[in-house]
Amino acid sequence: MSHRDSVTAVPPGARVVASSETTPLAAFEDPERGLYAVQFHPEVVHTTNGQKMLERFLHQVVGIEPSWTPAAVIDEQVARIRAQVGAEKVICGLSGGVDSAVAALLVYKAIGAQLTCVLVDHGFMRKGEAEQVVEAFRDHFHVPLVLVQAQDRFLARLEGIEEPEEKRHRIGEEFIRVFEDEAARLGDVRLLVQGTLYSDVIESGGTAGVAAKIKSHHNVGGLPEEMAMELVEPLRLLFKDEVRRVGEELGMPERLVWRQPFPGPGLAIRIIGEVTRERLEILREADAILQEEIREAGWYRKLWQSFAVLPAIRSVGVQGDERTYAYPIVLRAVTSDDAMTADWARLPYELLERISSRIIAEIRGVNRVVYDLSSKPPATIEWE
Repeated sequence: MSHRDSVTAVPPGARVVASSETTPLAAFEDPERGLYAVQFHPEVVHTTNGQKMLERFLHQVVGIEPSWTPAAVIDEQVARIRAQVGAEKVICGLSGGVDSAVAALLVYKAIGAQLTCVLVDHGFMRKGEAEQVVEAFRDHFHVPLVLVQAQDRFLARLEGIEEPEEKRHRIGEEFIRVFEDEAARLGDVRLLVQGTLYSDVIESGGTAGVAAKIKSHHNVGGLPEEMAMELVEPLRLLFKDEVRRVGEELGMPERLVWRQPFPGPGLAIRIIGEVTRERLEILREADAILQEEIREAGWYRKLWQSFAVLPAIRSVGVQGDERTYAYPIVLRAVTSDDAMTADWARLPYELLERISSRIIAEIRGVNRVVYDLSSKPPATIEWE
């Protein structure tokens, strides 16, 4: 339903049960006649008690008993994985984030040594990230892991590319090609595990295009049309908060379960414009300073996500009594429950000042730091 077609008056006998500034009648009900109506997404557009309204409808009106538990999800998915995989070998595209990590552990629980994890270092990871992932999975979980150094390969695919959707599609396709190469090297493996979430599916247009496409996630809308591998996606119907509960049930360490989300295309979609080695190194260092200060100030667990963005523009500045012409860095920090909506985080001015001062003083090529005060909607969490 569009804004033009929306209902603007409560029907006789009905009462409003969810509202927002832009949608005063997000939902209404008439229990006596058994009529319940919702327009737009009451759980998404910052309504008052929108989520509670949906829960009440399901549990009290329809009579569905709440039965979701992480243990039940694990049992169901282990059975599904075994039925799909059988005796075949499988590889898992591991990024180090909670999604791919939980997917990997679910599959490992189901089929054990039939699984080999593949970590592709595409050059767009955060500082020290590849080493941390290898240490966690080889030393802590003892899951077979292959590290593929593919920085030059991915950079070549993005040369001259500025449009965000084109970046995502090229990165998504190159991931699949790398996995196909590794699958052939490991013995003609035809099954690929991905940590795809339901929010990824929705924002990429939904199954069979039932939702409006916001952006193509590299592991959904960014996949190539022709693939030699079949996907195994045990988290495809879960949201991030549910994935974390499953991770805790699987015994995953807290630092991995509560690691802030990081997109598969990595820093490549946090550079607004063409991706180059110089811009990647500047952004990587800026993000490392941001994360260090956020953790030191005790804000890391309070935030859904915090990261730096580098727009490929330059502005005039003054450093050491000399004129500079350098990049700005945008700081982004949001709070959220499931990434479908998000609010910008009210970080203390003193913390923002400390982060800004360090970035400008320690990183050559940056002379300006700004803070993004946009919520989702109307903005998205990521810039691309």
